[in-house]
Amino acid sequence: MIKFTEKAPYAPVEYSYDVEEILYKGKSKFQDIMVIRNPHFGRMLILDDVVQLTERDEFFYHEMLTHVVMHAHPDPRKVIVIGGGDGGVVREVLKHKTVEKVYLVEIDEDVINVSKRFFPNVASDVDNLRVEIKIMDGAEFVKKRKLSDVDAVIIDSTDIIGFARSLFTVDFFTSVKNCLTDEGMFVTHSESLHFHKDMAIEVQEILKKVFPLVDLYTAPIATYPGNWWTFSVASKKLSPREIKRKPKIQTKYYSDEIHQQSFMPKGLYEKLILRKLQW
Repeated sequence: MIKFTEKAPYAPVEYSYDVEEILYKGKSKFQDIMVIRNPHFGRMLILDDVVQLTERDEFFYHEMLTHVVMHAHPDPRKVIVIGGGDGGVVREVLKHKTVEKVYLVEIDEDVINVSKRFFPNVASDVDNLRVEIKIMDGAEFVKKRKLSDVDAVIIDSTDIIGFARSLFTVDFFTSVKNCLTDEGMFVTHSESLHFHKDMAIEVQEILKKVFPLVDLYTAPIATYPGNWWTFSVASKKLSPREIKRKPKIQTKYYSDEIHQQSFMPKGLYEKLILRKLQW
């Protein structure tokens, strides 16, 4: 059996996966795209030789990226999802019946098409009538918005390198803040606390230059480097730690208890982010 080996970005480790079959291999205008089947994880989406999702564990990431802000907002109706062409975040957002509109802003249309073909359970709601797909750079989409009418902006990008870097700047975060309602919330992944702690701290520091309220929560992701994955969240006034709604939605991992426990204790957060605790 052949193997696929991922050299984790910014980390001194490699991950190897048995490959039962290469289902797709192609190159878009932006990146190499591959779909393989692994005996444990099932189908795996790989962009530029970095694993993005697997059938077996994608719900950990998509649920935690989505439901923390969606439950912390009292009435989310309009949502922007930047990246996430696989459709996992869109699927989770649309579980909230209050949502009237989702903008899926994906720079690489091939990711959407490949995901619809090979990951139908993940991309199940990409063609939902409440979803408007925009094939363009997410930073440009947010920058051009003139109204402050968005309840949540969710970033589901590739690693913080290359063309995704434009989604982690003061200018971009300022554009996000300007398009949010007073109760609006923002969330993005911010890499691993084990291997990319400095990057997670950097994202927190940039967000603090723009938003009055910034926080950090984590989740276990087996196929992401370091496993202890971070999510940076920000808002104009609402605390993401407080659950404002308890809609009846079906999830595999996320729950009220997980929501509360995923946030780093305040004392440890201050040591890590403000004092840059070393470990």
